[in-house]
Amino acid sequence: MYYQSHGVGSSQASAPNPARHRRRRRSVHRLAHNDPVNDLLSFRSLLTPEGRALLDEVRDTDPADELAVATRLRREHPADLVSAALGQARLRQRAAAKFGAEDAGRMFFTPNGVEQSTRTSVATYRAARLAELGVTSVADLCCGIGGDAIALARAGIRVLAVDRDPLTAAVARANAEVLGLEKLIKVREADVTGVDTSAYDAVFVDPARRGGRGRIFDPEAYSPPLSWAVGAAQDARVAALKIAPGIPHEAVPADAEAEWISDGGDVKEAVLWFGTGRDAGVRATLLPGPRTLLGRGLPDPQVRSVGRYLYEPDGAVIRAHLVAEVAEEVGGGLIDATIAYVTADELVATEYAVAYEITDQLPFNVKKLKALLRERGVGTLTVKKRGSAVEPEELRRKVRPQGPNAATVFLTRVAGAPTMLIGPPRR
Repeated sequence: MYYQSHGVGSSQASAPNPARHRRRRRSVHRLAHNDPVNDLLSFRSLLTPEGRALLDEVRDTDPADELAVATRLRREHPADLVSAALGQARLRQRAAAKFGAEDAGRMFFTPNGVEQSTRTSVATYRAARLAELGVTSVADLCCGIGGDAIALARAGIRVLAVDRDPLTAAVARANAEVLGLEKLIKVREADVTGVDTSAYDAVFVDPARRGGRGRIFDPEAYSPPLSWAVGAAQDARVAALKIAPGIPHEAVPADAEAEWISDGGDVKEAVLWFGTGRDAGVRATLLPGPRTLLGRGLPDPQVRSVGRYLYEPDGAVIRAHLVAEVAEEVGGGLIDATIAYVTADELVATEYAVAYEITDQLPFNVKKLKALLRERGVGTLTVKKRGSAVEPEELRRKVRPQGPNAATVFLTRVAGAPTMLIGPPRR
């Protein structure tokens, strides 16, 4: 196992009025009970001509100006509609990083939808892979706000998008319509466990991995549980099951191909594939590209002394346990049996790791590092860590880098000893 990088009350008493207090309690109870309904009604109000016009008006509202904008707009529009429009504008601004500014500026979102939906680049890659497998129709179970359904439809695939939450299903339906994909995407509000998918070429399942207390790490606590999702996938001709990238390898079914996907160097998700025609195994896919590294079942690399070059494998490669494949590609070994840094004496081009030319190797010592950086005029310091308890920001505060030059320092272990490796990246 390798280490990953990294209300206002009055002061004057008055006689209580039991009837008034009873009325207040009933009113609060009704409002709390109807919150989901009110959310759906608020969303539907945004689809009216007044709501759409208001969305256009608040599109670029700065969060710091929201109070003033809300106060002005509530003179001419219902307060609930103004709040819904401003809330949607905030969500669209957040969603731009995942969906791009053009799509995000037209789509509709829920807070959970922005957080949990698939990034467009990843959804587009997966849709292309399904299309290459000859898939023309997909049952998208737990579709959320429709991110994957949109990518599938844009790849020419017919989609049944299913979600049991009324608001989420309504948002997915609105997104299909606003993007002109309603002929390819049919949205159904239902419990996915009761949906017949036999009429579809493939099944895509994206179980909810967050609950009221945050992220869920137990796969059987997913909604629906991983075991149900695997069963649904195994019953289909072709299936893709989205899971958390931290899933233990031993939890991967023997007949599944496991794929870890990164985008711009950040690991985004893992997918279990069924019915692809390939032997079960692992792969790491890096976006943009895509660039895919297939596992060959290699043994762990040997540990060796630090050479001239240090290779930092992509996070998807590490998650897929394919560091050995990178080491073989560059003719290198590990700096420590438990650290996913590869070292070699030669610079070899690889798409699956970033290479650094090591200029210094020092035992961990903050004073020595500070002196070295001062001597070389390093003011821009990149700190990377793997197998070290020291936090990068803490180290920067202590060494206080100053000067016109830049450097990268790796806080790690070499043959079990805390070590600092220094060197620039080689592109």
